[in-house]
Amino acid sequence: MSNEFILGIINFFTSALAGITGLGGGTILLGFMPMFLTASAIIPVHGSAQLASNVSRIWFGRHQMDFTYVHPFAVGAVAGMLVFGTMVQFIHLELIPLFIAIYILLTQWSKTINRLLKSFENFYLIGFLQTGIGLFVGAPGPLHMPLLMKKYEDNDVIVTTGSLMMTIVHVFKLVIYAILGFQFLAYWQVIVLMAISASLGSWAGVKLRHKIPMAWLKTALPYILTIIALKIIHDNAVKFGWLGAMF
Repeated sequence: MSNEFILGIINFFTSALAGITGLGGGTILLGFMPMFLTASAIIPVHGSAQLASNVSRIWFGRHQMDFTYVHPFAVGAVAGMLVFGTMVQFIHLELIPLFIAIYILLTQWSKTINRLLKSFENFYLIGFLQTGIGLFVGAPGPLHMPLLMKKYEDNDVIVTTGSLMMTIVHVFKLVIYAILGFQFLAYWQVIVLMAISASLGSWAGVKLRHKIPMAWLKTALPYILTIIALKIIHDNAVKFGWLGAMF
């Protein structure tokens, strides 16, 4: 229970961070989760926590919601669920933490990958990729945010509408893992705790959104995520005996 409590605290702060900025929180949380959960539980438990976090942000910001671009995103998400959902069953779940770590490093330091991700100007395609990639790495990053920032000037509308899009992604992700046989009831305590901490974090983030300057986050976030990713890689190298084989 102590690990679950610590994870709940981390979830509170990452959810608050996402409530303030609309990005970063889910990826940071995902980076910490391999330290507390088995590999097979990371994606579905993370999806449950992020679903609660995004739904609560939608509720707290419901008056700033805009549905104009949600429909094409949802259509793409359905396609992503169907295409990638047939592939995830062939993946060795013990490798999920490594997928997460490598994806974090690529998105933070590869200019080519970042240019590619930011070049998507179509919500159908973004929904497809965000849902599909999310089945393997949990939080594919805010692919939808750059385009939303082009469409809207109001940050409240951006965060709330983006949260609705991510809600769609997490619902479809949980559906796939339920079909694959993941036993959500076996993790009900940590899921409930994280749902509560995510909702409280979202509430705090919405209240603090216009009071705390977060410009420093764009500079600090790559380094925070890199440290987390390297820790995941190191832990898995020790777990699988790769360090011993190399030296």
